[in-house]
Amino acid sequence: MNKIGFNVLAWSASVSDDLKPIIERLKEIGYDGVEFFVGSPDAKAYKEIGEFTANAGLESSTVFVLGPDENPIDADAKVRAKALDKMKWTIDRSHDLGAKVICGPFHSAFSTFAQRAPNEDEYSRSAEVLYQAGEHAKQAGIVLTPEALNRFECYLCNTMDQLLHLINKTNHPNVLAMFDTHHANIEEKNLGDAIRKIAPVLHHVHISENDRGTPGSGHVPWDDTFATLAEIKFKGWLTIEGFTRNDPDFANSIGVWRDFSEPWEMAENGYKFIKMMGEKHGL
Repeated sequence: MNKIGFNVLAWSASVSDDLKPIIERLKEIGYDGVEFFVGSPDAKAYKEIGEFTANAGLESSTVFVLGPDENPIDADAKVRAKALDKMKWTIDRSHDLGAKVICGPFHSAFSTFAQRAPNEDEYSRSAEVLYQAGEHAKQAGIVLTPEALNRFECYLCNTMDQLLHLINKTNHPNVLAMFDTHHANIEEKNLGDAIRKIAPVLHHVHISENDRGTPGSGHVPWDDTFATLAEIKFKGWLTIEGFTRNDPDFANSIGVWRDFSEPWEMAENGYKFIKMMGEKHGL
């Protein structure tokens, strides 16, 4: 059975003591790991929460984003250097948390558009920065897994075709791919075919409903998703990523204007759903 994780962005984008009772309850539910957002500037907190998580018997993964002033595809080399610095800092904080996987749309800046389609120069710039970040990640024993987002949140990688192109262009063993069911449900014609496309480099999966609520409560084609993951013999994390307005600043930054599910309902029923679907499809 694949390991099952839960992203604590459902409660907070900060890494602090406030997460400790949440971590403990996630362990009680049966989760194997916790996914944290790396963004808080307090470097010491990451190590403390990492130790707490490990002592609770859970593993860690992380997620982060880049802003327009640290964009890996910017034509300005100084901006790309800032992107690499942010990636290295995130790798170091993820190492403090004990994470072995970092995911997110860090191939380019979040919600930053050029008012045109992506070009090959931008894929080349992104690949160059990702390769250098991969070298740093290799030293920490971490795999970077860039994420394709829907067309309303980025333009460089919306589909598995585009993401596979970027990963192949990067050509680094510590830079692989992730698949997010929420974004794929918007951009892909068929989720099963999309998973098969990215299968050779797939390392991390976000289980996320069409409205970001509890997995299994919406219209993502879950049978096709789990059956295909079993078909390709996927062995990585299945991590639930759902959003609420519990952290208003973060919710505002990603356009979450209402609660789709209560966090603990999402955590408890989402875990049961993944276990059920895994058993049904032999994953």
